[in-house]
Amino acid sequence: MLGANDGIVSTASLVLGVAAAQASPASIVTAGIAGLVAGAMSMAAGEYVSVHSQADSERAELEVEKRELKEDRAGEHRELAAIYERRGLEPALAREVAKQLMARDALGAHALDELGLTPARKPRPMQAAFASALSFAVGAALPLAAALLSPAALLVYVVPATSLGFLAGLGALAARMGGAPMGVATLRVTFWGALAMAVTAGAGALFGSA
Repeated sequence: MLGANDGIVSTASLVLGVAAAQASPASIVTAGIAGLVAGAMSMAAGEYVSVHSQADSERAELEVEKRELKEDRAGEHRELAAIYERRGLEPALAREVAKQLMARDALGAHALDELGLTPARKPRPMQAAFASALSFAVGAALPLAAALLSPAALLVYVVPATSLGFLAGLGALAARMGGAPMGVATLRVTFWGALAMAVTAGAGALFGSA
């Protein structure tokens, strides 16, 4: 949802800014396509670097745990038992649970209960990069399609109107999926989207006149 919203806002704003600068229809579409491609690649690169950094950090934490288990297994047992005690287990039961889990998979037990690392949450840089690029591209394609299909004289009205409609729909959908108030979420995303488009259009008109 966030990637799609970014694609809608940035591409609609770019198209409006170029249109406000009195550019030709071909230039407006070219700018929109360039914005879609550049934005998708930027999202992919940024997400890949971010998630890869997270993966590196988690690997480093696991290496520390491996070393500590090798050097002080008894201390690591006490540490794990203390975690279970804080969660409500009786001391004797906490020690026994820690003992059995460490006998089965000591590193896995510490990774899960001490570091909060699970296989399901394992960072996947390429998957994250692809998902971010795709969501941005899908969002960016909506205002770009509006620009392509609308008459040149009406473009500055059609693009913001349709883009705000798309933003409102996505905002309402995201709120519904997350169990949040739909009205507030819809107003928030449309307000900031409208502000971004207005500022960019104003900048385009200013520099176009200059």
